[in-house]
Amino acid sequence: MIQAVLGNPGHPECGVATIPFPIPRDQYAHCMELLEALEIGDAVKADCKVEEVDSFFSVLKHTEMLTVNVEELNYLAKRLESFDTGEAAQFQAMAHKLELFELKDLINLTFCCQQATVITDFSDLAAIGRDHYMNLHGGSASVDELNALDGEETARQLIESGSGTITPYGVVYDNGMKLEPVYDGRFFPCYYYEPNAITVAVTSKTEPEDTEHITWLFLPMVQEEIDRALLRGGITDPADVRLRLEDSQLPNEVDVLLDMECETLSDLNELAGATDGLSKADMEKLGAVVTLAEPKSAAQIKNLAENLDLFDFAPGAHTPEDYGKYMIRQSGHFDYDENLDAFYDYEKYGTERMNEEDGMFTDRGYIAYKGYISMEEVMNGGQSNHMEMGGFHNDHSSRTEV
Repeated sequence: MIQAVLGNPGHPECGVATIPFPIPRDQYAHCMELLEALEIGDAVKADCKVEEVDSFFSVLKHTEMLTVNVEELNYLAKRLESFDTGEAAQFQAMAHKLELFELKDLINLTFCCQQATVITDFSDLAAIGRDHYMNLHGGSASVDELNALDGEETARQLIESGSGTITPYGVVYDNGMKLEPVYDGRFFPCYYYEPNAITVAVTSKTEPEDTEHITWLFLPMVQEEIDRALLRGGITDPADVRLRLEDSQLPNEVDVLLDMECETLSDLNELAGATDGLSKADMEKLGAVVTLAEPKSAAQIKNLAENLDLFDFAPGAHTPEDYGKYMIRQSGHFDYDENLDAFYDYEKYGTERMNEEDGMFTDRGYIAYKGYISMEEVMNGGQSNHMEMGGFHNDHSSRTEV
């Protein structure tokens, strides 16, 4: 969305670096290396001179020649990337009207610009009236309200009020919008920019437990990004941190096992990395695996997540018959013939398999461990190979007893 050419304001001879914002996760460390080579890019200080900005948000051209903090620019870019066309017009028009150029003010504007009304086309008064009504009511209104609304009259009253300001982005009406300090210049407000596995609220133990000085970590993250985020929060000693699990995309069986007073950011980040991108089916399987294995820490759960292939899972199976039916019909290990369905003894087959396995029924279905070493060893980082039992892993020539 934004390409910024950044340089060292005190040493222009060092050259410049072109950085994409928001900085992609897999490019973050490299971008920091580029800035470090120019002796800029501090996590807290504003030390990057904006030589040039290329963005759809042309109002950001006003930041050129200013000295900014790279993390603030990255956060602003994340906020703006989610804006639709209407929000973009509201942001740019209000930034122009209020003459906002500092990143702190622009970040705060992203949280309130939606209150403003911007008219770019006067040809449809009814639509203008509806949009204005929505802006005045927090962006929402019932169908009955909108049906009862005289949009054209609402628009005329707005236009005739004379309170609009002409900007390059349309005529803007601030509707009494106030620029509130949602961002205090140090601690970024919680904002979910992209899907992530685990969200952790980090505070210093020197602060009260209900402090608003929170550093939000959206795991998995590269270690350098974590370190820089903690620096912004004034945390330099890992023993000084207080962790709170704010949100998780992991199975509930995982969430309830995480003791945030005992976990480390490193282990939580590795767990997030191991589970990030798992399919819905694998997340279901992980929930069942955790129930079976009873891990005690994020590190052990991470090792289980990395070894899901050592477990066989029959989702939705809660009885031996369910299990036998799943194995024969859906597992893909047998050539199922629906014309012979009446001859299959699902309960018998399911029971026989269960007697040979280290498994159990869970709320999610039946789960069985197939590794050669113990589950305890797997959870502690040991390696295991998949065990083949009872023809379960044979090809489609396997036959069942009828």
